[in-house]
Amino acid sequence: MIELMVEHDLEEVMAIEKAVFTSRWTYEQFLYELKENPYSTMLVWRHDGKVIAYAGLWVLFERAEITTVAVSPSYQGQGYGRKLMKCLLRLAIQKGADLILLEVRPSNNKALNLYRSLGFEDLRIRKAYYQDDHEDALEMMMILGGRDEEDFSD
Repeated sequence: MIELMVEHDLEEVMAIEKAVFTSRWTYEQFLYELKENPYSTMLVWRHDGKVIAYAGLWVLFERAEITTVAVSPSYQGQGYGRKLMKCLLRLAIQKGADLILLEVRPSNNKALNLYRSLGFEDLRIRKAYYQDDHEDALEMMMILGGRDEEDFSD
C-alpha cells in the first residue's frame, strides 16, 4: 500500500537508502522534505507493515521533478518501482504539472529501461553530477500536458 511518508518511517527508509545508493540522502534531508519543503511529497510503499520502497516528488507550478525512488533489494524486479513511478506521475498531473523531470545515472540500466518504458525521454547530460564518484547524470523528461491520470493507471 502506498502512503505518505512520515517521520516514523525514516529508520526503514534510511536502511533502504544505504542498501540501494552510493550517493545517499541524509536523515536531515529526508526530514526537511517531510517537514519544511512545501513543494515536496514523499511516499512509502508498505508491505506487511514494513517499508519496502519510497519515492519523492516536487511540484512547482507546472513543473514536477522526481527527487528519489528506491525499492529494497529483496523486492526489486517485482513491479514495485513501476507502480511507484506511475503513482508519482498521477500525483504530478493532479497537482497541475505539465512537465516532469528526473536524473539518473547512465550506468543504471534497470532504471533507464523503466523510465524509458514509461515514456521519459533523454534531455541532457549533467557532467559530474553525483558527489560520490562524479559520474554524470542523464536528465530525462516527460511532457504531461494533454495526459490524464488514466494514462498511468495500473
